[in-house]
Amino acid sequence: MAEAVDGRRVKGERSKQELIEATVRIVARDGVAGVSHRAVAREAGQPPTAAAYHFSSIDDLLTAALTRCMQEDAARMRALAASEHVSLRELAELMCRLRTRPDQLLAAYELYLLAVRRPELRAATQDWLDAVTEFGARHTTDPVRLRLLAAAMDGLLMQALLTDDPPTADDYEAALRAALLP
Repeated sequence: MAEAVDGRRVKGERSKQELIEATVRIVARDGVAGVSHRAVAREAGQPPTAAAYHFSSIDDLLTAALTRCMQEDAARMRALAASEHVSLRELAELMCRLRTRPDQLLAAYELYLLAVRRPELRAATQDWLDAVTEFGARHTTDPVRLRLLAAAMDGLLMQALLTDDPPTADDYEAALRAALLP
């Protein structure tokens, strides 16, 4: 006999995910300082106590949001690294696609910088760096070049947020090639 699905548990998990998504939107719009239980619940269209019910502290909420952002980005990188004919062009095109969602990218970097101040948040950012290294390892084993790749990607994506004329796939590809290839 099939195991019964607990509707309350499914609804609770859906509510929790909506709160995490709302947190990412608030961080993108207002920065980390704009995150409160009440603001997140309002953004998610949930009762004022919902965020505090699912997340006992703002740190827990920010950790969940950071983890989700980094896991999604790491999964994209790992999927690209696992493809049979992995190319720098594909990575450059992925970076262009990330730039088309500036709210997501901005939130990811806001949360990324928060991990600088809060070591307990660094595991999620390390997952992203590991995924970048996995991609880069398809092109080089030089540890310096692998670090350059991560630095170049983060720097280029952050710079793309600061300009009205963002880099093209050709620009990204040239920078990635310079970082990775001798």
